[in-house]
Amino acid sequence: MSSGFDIEAVFAAGPVIPVLSFSSVGEAVETCQTLYDAGMRVFEITLRHPTAIAQIRAVVDTLPGDAIVGAGTVMNAALLSDAQHAGAKFGVSPGLTANLAESAQTSNWPFLPGVATVSEAMQAHAWGFDFLKFFPAETAGGAGFLKSLYAVLPDVRFCPTGGITPEKAPGYLELGNVPVVGGSWIIARNDVGRTDHPETAARAKAALLL
Repeated sequence: MSSGFDIEAVFAAGPVIPVLSFSSVGEAVETCQTLYDAGMRVFEITLRHPTAIAQIRAVVDTLPGDAIVGAGTVMNAALLSDAQHAGAKFGVSPGLTANLAESAQTSNWPFLPGVATVSEAMQAHAWGFDFLKFFPAETAGGAGFLKSLYAVLPDVRFCPTGGITPEKAPGYLELGNVPVVGGSWIIARNDVGRTDHPETAARAKAALLL
């Protein structure tokens, strides 16, 4: 981006990137405000709901300027463009295609593409991506897989996501190629599916100490 902001800044903002899925704009704003007040500065709002783009725009407009709001589940160039224009500072995808890679690079938008194999990691690296999402982490080989990649891809850094828990996160974060993990466990919900804000704040504060 023209500001000089890049995906490395996302990785440096904290040990956990919360992976967030909301069903309304109001829920997104209230919950992200809770996370921000608890000390979190990075927010990955997934594009899994029809209002997700509006959620991103509202959260960007509501939180202070040091909040790093991104878009997750960016599957194609159209979603990439929509998220960028909504104010998302970065994007995350579960995988990577040639068209998506070209769109991310052409737009000069900080992008974290997903990989699950050595070949996919090599291809993403060859396309110029040095920071990758390892997804689905727990079912694709876990911390042991990433440890083995350090020797062959020493210049690549990973954000493992998928099945990560507070108990498993430290095992990833102790690896030399894993500065941050993605976690959906941060959001606590009550019996009717609404955000439990006190418990969510407690989980966020605990995650920042990992």
